[in-house]
Amino acid sequence: MQGVSLLAMKQTLVTQPTLFTELNLPEVLQKGIDALGFTSMTDVQQIALPITLAGKDVAGQGRTGTGKTATFLITAINRLLTSSPKEGQNKHHPRALIIAPTRELVIQISEDAKKLAQYTELKLHTVYGGVDYEKQRLGFESGVDILIGTPGRLIDYLKKRVYSLSKTEMLIIDEADRMFDLGFIKDLRFMMHRLPHYEQRQSLMFSATLSHRVLELAYEHMNSPEKLRAEEGDLIASGITESMYHTSMEDKLPLLIHLLRASKVERGMIFINEKRTGEKVARHLARYGFSVGILSGDVRQKKRMRILEDFTNGKLHLLVATDVASRGLHIDAVTHVFNYDLPEDAENYVHRIGRTARAGASGTAISFSCERFCFGLPDIETYIGRQIPLSHIETDMLNIGKPTSPDACAEGMQAGDRAEVRNKPKNSHRPSGNRSNRSRRSQKAR
Repeated sequence: MQGVSLLAMKQTLVTQPTLFTELNLPEVLQKGIDALGFTSMTDVQQIALPITLAGKDVAGQGRTGTGKTATFLITAINRLLTSSPKEGQNKHHPRALIIAPTRELVIQISEDAKKLAQYTELKLHTVYGGVDYEKQRLGFESGVDILIGTPGRLIDYLKKRVYSLSKTEMLIIDEADRMFDLGFIKDLRFMMHRLPHYEQRQSLMFSATLSHRVLELAYEHMNSPEKLRAEEGDLIASGITESMYHTSMEDKLPLLIHLLRASKVERGMIFINEKRTGEKVARHLARYGFSVGILSGDVRQKKRMRILEDFTNGKLHLLVATDVASRGLHIDAVTHVFNYDLPEDAENYVHRIGRTARAGASGTAISFSCERFCFGLPDIETYIGRQIPLSHIETDMLNIGKPTSPDACAEGMQAGDRAEVRNKPKNSHRPSGNRSNRSRRSQKAR
C-alpha cells in the first residue's frame, strides 16, 4: 500500500476534474449536490472521487473541513444507484454501512446523507446510543439501503439479528483514529469479520492521522487500498487565521468578552477542558449579554440535539463546549473558535479550530495560554510544525465594565442537567461602564 501525496497528485494530474458536473454522476445525485450549492470540488475531492467512484478502496488522511464526508457519501450513493443489489438482498441487508465513533458525528453524517440523497429512493437509517432503543429498532422494518451508526448500537442490533451484513456492498469508516482512542477497535473488528470478504465489497477509511495501527487495520480488512495522505504541515486549513494570547487565569474571561465584542461574533465556539469551567464561562457570558449554550459529554441526547439546532439556526450565538464537539460537527458559518483552555492533547487543537473555515471558507482561531494549560503549547506547536502567532494584550482590553444583566440566571444548569444558558438583551455588545481597579475587574470576572 503506497502512500500518495494529495499535493503531488494534484500537480501531476493536470486533467483531473474540478467540477462535480464533470463526474457524470446520476441525475438524481447531481440534483442533490446542486441543491446544496456545491459546484467546485475541494482538493481532497478532486483527488479522491475519481478513485473511489472507480470502485477502488481508499485509506485517506485529511484534516478536518476538507470535504471528506461528501466524498464518501457521494461515492456510496453513486454505487448504490449504478449497481444492482446482490442476489438474495432483502430489506434487512443494508447495502452500505457507515461507522463513526460518536453520536454527534453519526447525526451529522446522516443529515448530510439525507440532503445528498433527497431526490433518490434510497432508504437511510441512523442508530446510536442515548435515544429510544425500540424506536430505532422499528426503523429497520421499512428497509435500509444505507445504515449509519456508532459501533455499540450497531452491534446490539446485529447480535439480535435485526439486520445482517452478509450482503453489504460498501463499508465506510470515519475517524478511524478516534475509534482506537475511544476503545472501539474490538467492536469494529467484530463487525468487519461479519461483512463479505474485502474482495467482494468496497471499503473507504478516513482518519485524521494514518498511524501504524490505522494502517494495520486497513491492511487486514481492505483490498489493496490507495493511501491518500495530506502533506506535512497541511493539517490546518489555509483559511484559518490563528493567534495566541499569553494570559493569566483571572484575565481570561475579561479578555474573551473583549474579543467577542470587538469582533461582534455572531457564531463562535469556545472550547474548555472541564465542564465546570464551561458552566462558569457560560454564566458570565450570559450576564454580559451573550446568547450562549453549553455542550458536554453528559448532556442528554435530546437536549444536545436541540442546543446544536439552536446554534445552527442562530438562536444561540456562542457554544461553550468540551472536546465532545471538536470532531464531527459541521456547522456552517462558524467564524470564530476560541481555545479558552489549551487542549491537553495536541491533535485536539487541530480538531477544535477545524470547526471554522470549513470547505474553503475563512475563519479565526484564538487561543489563551494560561499558567495552568501552557505546558501543552510545545506539543501543539510541534504537532502543527510551527509556532502560533502571538498577540499582545493592551490594558484597556481587560476593561469590560459591569454586566449588562447582573441578575441573569443560568437556565437549565441545575445539578445533573447543566446544559444551556440563554440571555440576549439589547445592546449586548455595548460596555455599560468602566472599572479602574484591575484587581476588582479580575475578581468580578471570576
